[in-house]
Amino acid sequence: MSTAMILAAGRGERMRPLTDHRPKCLLVAGGKSLIEWHIDALQRAGHRDLIINHAWLGQQIEAALGDGQRYGVRIRYSAEAQALETAGGIAQALTLMQDEVFLVVNGDIFTDFDFSSLGAIKARMESPSNSLRAHLVLVRNPDHNLKGDFALNGERVSLDDSPRHTFSGIGVYHRAMFESIPVGSRAPLAPLLKQCITSDSVTGHLHDGLWLDVGTPERLALADELARARSL
Repeated sequence: MSTAMILAAGRGERMRPLTDHRPKCLLVAGGKSLIEWHIDALQRAGHRDLIINHAWLGQQIEAALGDGQRYGVRIRYSAEAQALETAGGIAQALTLMQDEVFLVVNGDIFTDFDFSSLGAIKARMESPSNSLRAHLVLVRNPDHNLKGDFALNGERVSLDDSPRHTFSGIGVYHRAMFESIPVGSRAPLAPLLKQCITSDSVTGHLHDGLWLDVGTPERLALADELARARSL
């Protein structure tokens, strides 16, 4: 049973006032919360062991989702007294993970990405001869990130090539990437990724399907429209 982690600890400042009294991942698009779209997609892809980190209003997330039984998954929670940023949150959650390699997805995106497509990547990274530390799913640059984040040189993620694409918030990681981070400490993901990219240990590919960073009320309205269209 493959483990996947959903990141849900963010405060959602740009989404205020909607997030003043509700965690961003519980905002609704198409009659279902953002995080429920992920849970259903991960379950369909065979990820039945889910870890969700939370900080801001985290008890609402636990109350809404429970142990995951009604979704056909097992959900465990990694509670953070204050948001530890992406790498710090993953590092703290390692104590709940048995897998050497695991999938992580941002809780505040809306996408049609097929998580089962990462199975071969995960198997490759689990090989004893593996030297990869991460595989990133990239997307075309949205209007709010026209400069992009990373380039692709074949399957290798690059800092120097062009064109640059946007990191989708979907990645497969080896636990060794995070084991040097003290549990409970704040740590962003970008410096770790750049270090691993420099050592040529990060691959990636471009997803050309639906993807939306639901970071503002306007984009939430768009996600709602897209979700309702998908449900027809």
